Amino acid sequence: MKIAFTYAATDDARIAAETLTHRYGHCRIDQADVIVALGGDGFLLQTLRETMGSGKRIYGMNRGTVGFLMNEFEVDGLYERLYAAVPDTIRPLEMHAVTQEGRIDAIAINEVALWRQSYQTARIRISIDDHVRLDELSADGVMVATPAGSTAYNLSAHGPILPLDAPLLALTPVSPFRPRRWRGALIPQISKVRFDILEAEKRPVNVAADHIEAKSVLSVEIVQSRLLTATLLFDAKHSWNERILTEQFRY
Repeated sequence: MKIAFTYAATDDARIAAETLTHRYGHCRIDQADVIVALGGDGFLLQTLRETMGSGKRIYGMNRGTVGFLMNEFEVDGLYERLYAAVPDTIRPLEMHAVTQEGRIDAIAINEVALWRQSYQTARIRISIDDHVRLDELSADGVMVATPAGSTAYNLSAHGPILPLDAPLLALTPVSPFRPRRWRGALIPQISKVRFDILEAEKRPVNVAADHIEAKSVLSVEIVQSRLLTATLLFDAKHSWNERILTEQFRY
């Protein structure tokens, strides 16, 4: 098995990469059977974005501060762990945003999130598959999260945690004011979500697809990509679904 090691810009990740390279060798990414990413969740997402659609399998090992998507770091037995690892396929979101400056397209592995740009709450109309479902959401913001992103910003906003293989997306408000009791929705992954910003000049709104941000948006459309995929590898004894169950029963 040919392995390419990538690592975050930290001493822990660099030292881990040097140790593993000395033990197992290293090849170029385009020649690798598996890419081992050393760092935290943020670095793993960066690696996924850079290799999206390439067919490369990514195995993360935690050498960062946040590692929900990562496997535990161990020097010994890497070949055995890789051969036994369980694959999960991730499909990113495609964002198409119209701003006062023009159009911005981007992909998001975690979520596409909107939030207010000023002290006033955002007013947003929400449509699913060209059908208006919420005439007006008054809130700090709203997001569409993938299963992979459901444990990130979505979870901190009290959204649901989704198994990686769930055919769903989480539509989650951030600090909703009206409708006060609306806590979001689970929608089919094939849905097209559209956000229209009401009173866009008076109540400006930003949007971000993971790390790509745009200001003063007028509308945002979000669909799950039908072409791009990435494959994550998890240790069989600590699979994604096991992590999801553990997280849901924490108190």
